[in-house]
Amino acid sequence: MKVQMGTLRDAIALSSWVLAAEIVGWVSSIFTVSSFQQWYAFLDKPSFSPPEASFGPIWVVLYFLMGLAAYYMWGRRERPAARRALAVFVVQLFLNALWSPVFFGLQYPLMGVVVISMLLVVIAVNTYYFWRVRRIAGVLMLPYLGWVAFATVLNISIWWMNS
Repeated sequence: MKVQMGTLRDAIALSSWVLAAEIVGWVSSIFTVSSFQQWYAFLDKPSFSPPEASFGPIWVVLYFLMGLAAYYMWGRRERPAARRALAVFVVQLFLNALWSPVFFGLQYPLMGVVVISMLLVVIAVNTYYFWRVRRIAGVLMLPYLGWVAFATVLNISIWWMNS
């Protein structure tokens, strides 16, 4: 996976895409951190629930990979398919940002299931679009797709166990 940084413009674009994704994660973490010890810790969770300390580092890496994938699409922005893929990327980023306030902020697991299910579908579409334009961008989205698929099952399980 070679990132060519031929110009200052490329460096700014790469930094901007990664920073945009990481900012979504940071904003989401505001809702998560405040609710983790006061609410989430007391929920019944399935046996496959990861340790709470693992969520932050995993998301930092996933947001970085997402930003890098978007940068690769930006590099092909003259193609309509790349612009469409970036538009879908923005939609999935919005849904991603929405999930934490719904699940943690509102403490509403059922609505979390609705949001994360929509997010999972949009990520799958986004990954497919990225893959078609630039394979490495699609590959970079696969860990995110896998994690959100797992998180969807976890969210459904938490809702079921606590309803």
